[in-house]
Amino acid sequence: MTITKKAEGEKLSIALEGRLDTTTAPQLEAELKRSIGGVSDLLFDFEKLEYLSSAGLRVLLAAQKVMNKQGTMVIKNVNETIAEVFEITGFSEILTIE
Repeated sequence: MTITKKAEGEKLSIALEGRLDTTTAPQLEAELKRSIGGVSDLLFDFEKLEYLSSAGLRVLLAAQKVMNKQGTMVIKNVNETIAEVFEITGFSEILTIE
């Protein structure tokens, strides 16, 4: 998985490419821990994300809990496969998906 980060003031954009699974979720989790402090707008771009596992969902849920306290979190460009994962797991009710 490739993580591309762009920070502008209190805004942080993270684009993910590849698979967010058991192997790569710790990489995203570590990146978020380093980067999320002081962020009021967190944007994930999933345009090039091909696969999302329960380990990836756990990292997104943890990020959402942090952002509930300090701002907003939005996920954009979700493909059909990942949208289905969000629907089946109920995450579409918890996360802001555009």
